[in-house]
Amino acid sequence: MTHTAPPGPGPGPAPEATSGPTPADPTPCPEGAEAPHPYLPIGEHGIIGDLRTAALVGTDGRIDWFCAPRFDSPSLFGGLLDAEKGGSWRMDPLCAVASRQQFYFPDTNILVTRMLTEDGIVEVQDFMPVLRPRDPHHQQRLVRRVVAVRGRMRMRSLVAPRMDYGRAPHRLTLDGDLAEFTGEHLVVSVRSGLPWRQAGPEGRDAETAFALKEGESALFVLQTRDPGEERPREEITPERAEDLFRATVTFWRNWLAHSTYTGRWREMVHRSALTLKLLTHEPTGALVAAPTLGLPEQLGGVRNWDYRYVWIRDAAFSLYALLRLGFTDEAEAFFDWLARSVRHCEDGSAGPLRVLYSIDGRSDLAEEELPHLEGYRGSSPVRVGNRASGQLQLDVYGELFDAAYLFNKYGDGISWETWSDLVEVLDWLLDHWDSADESIWEARSGPHRHTYSRVMCWVAVERMVRIARQRGLPADLVRWTSVRDEIFRQVMAEGWNERLGSFVQRLADGADEQPPEILDAALLLMPMVKFLSPRDERFRSTLRAISEGLVADSLVFRYDASVAGDGLDGTEGTFSLCSFWWVEALTRTGQTEDARLALEKTFTFANHLGQYAEQVGVTGEQLGNFPQALTHLALISAAVNLDRAMG
Repeated sequence: MTHTAPPGPGPGPAPEATSGPTPADPTPCPEGAEAPHPYLPIGEHGIIGDLRTAALVGTDGRIDWFCAPRFDSPSLFGGLLDAEKGGSWRMDPLCAVASRQQFYFPDTNILVTRMLTEDGIVEVQDFMPVLRPRDPHHQQRLVRRVVAVRGRMRMRSLVAPRMDYGRAPHRLTLDGDLAEFTGEHLVVSVRSGLPWRQAGPEGRDAETAFALKEGESALFVLQTRDPGEERPREEITPERAEDLFRATVTFWRNWLAHSTYTGRWREMVHRSALTLKLLTHEPTGALVAAPTLGLPEQLGGVRNWDYRYVWIRDAAFSLYALLRLGFTDEAEAFFDWLARSVRHCEDGSAGPLRVLYSIDGRSDLAEEELPHLEGYRGSSPVRVGNRASGQLQLDVYGELFDAAYLFNKYGDGISWETWSDLVEVLDWLLDHWDSADESIWEARSGPHRHTYSRVMCWVAVERMVRIARQRGLPADLVRWTSVRDEIFRQVMAEGWNERLGSFVQRLADGADEQPPEILDAALLLMPMVKFLSPRDERFRSTLRAISEGLVADSLVFRYDASVAGDGLDGTEGTFSLCSFWWVEALTRTGQTEDARLALEKTFTFANHLGQYAEQVGVTGEQLGNFPQALTHLALISAAVNLDRAMG
């Protein structure tokens, strides 16, 4: 079990030492160190990154997820998906560990893993240097600094990469303190200031053991390059590492200083903001949904997806959260990415807009399985790519146009070229809004007429009407307002279930029939997108029905899968995203005390660092890909709006 750092001074730069690490016997103490569990809980990780990719560091010091050089590159360390075949980078004390703690250096994304052992205390400081915004000379490095805080520590580092999700072989070359792993498409070099030796199956891994006295530190730096590139000339000395550490601290603190949030939950909101920034691909402005793939929504189940892409759905939530916190540069960069993606739209069976895109705007994200990987704790299949990219999900049109509206209102305003692109997309939507689709939850049971999709189609048309009127832009307002009103009337007539006293997931099949009795937490957004007033009795009744049918002590299921029939086997946990939507719905209906209790209860289900995977399981564990951007966006929105409501 991990804990946040105790009161007192936090970790700082490595203390000055009169000598460095010395090679040590790799044999564990006679008592023996505990054998590590092959799979840490999903929540027992923290994230580091350089705004191009990210790595997950476990509370035991292992790195068991790292894709390089981009978020969507094949994994280099993928032990989260197969402890034996996936690869990892371990940093282990050679004696029994009494307890472990993990925390961030204050107001940064530099992660510290502290291990309290029978021989003393050791800290592993992990970070990926970021020196300046939009740095054209950025070098991708993963730095690990091991510091003996007390006592005399004997440590072992084992670097075991497995390229291309463990499918590609590599050749190991050792040259003093340099271990170099050469594959067909990637070269990985690790410098340590210590001699390496071969280890692992077939001698493919590199290992070193070392001893540190109090105040001493050991330094490890990993870099990647293409096979044709020259080896980096820079040698990372302790002094240079200290410079990188301080510059990275400065970068993150300067960035966070732009936040305008000073409310009650500053620590949680700012950690969410820092996490979202880590999920940003700075060169393009894209924001990935999560840095991982294949982490299950149910242990041993089949609901295992690849989230290392950009969902259009995240757009409006991203812009709203970033603008509310004062991060206008990020909002502008992300909207620029959105505008470029819309410009490259092509009509097809799923319409001109895709549900998700790659970082560089590609939509051909074919889904394949990796049968050689067992999956996290046996959760298979492991999937790369995402077949949802070919689905028709009409709600994304509303989210896109809402993002355009927000950017036009709070940002620099949209260009004529972007307006023309949006009008072209809207023309398609006006002809197809009444189609069946898969909607927000990406079910694989076939298309249905979803209430939430209709609501967001209304949002799409309504926002375009607003922009046109605000800016005096050319628009067919007669047709637009006519379709907008038709959509609204359909939702009110066919999306309401009289017996439940609630709007429900799917529309009625016929004018005289009641719609299916399937509650849907997505409908909590109705007042947030201005479809209904939060005081409207129909929404208040819907909120009561969802509270009774989908809420379990502040945690919210997105729907009842046993009733909805989503085309997938197994069950799932509560959706943290929906839990924060519920908080905001309570806030907007004036139930601020209930909202505050729900918000602070939901905070207790975060991991030790204040981060969330997609779901919380029935026993409180984090499930699904981690950390999930949309959950942290919803957290920011819920906290900001509740703060404002409480005065």
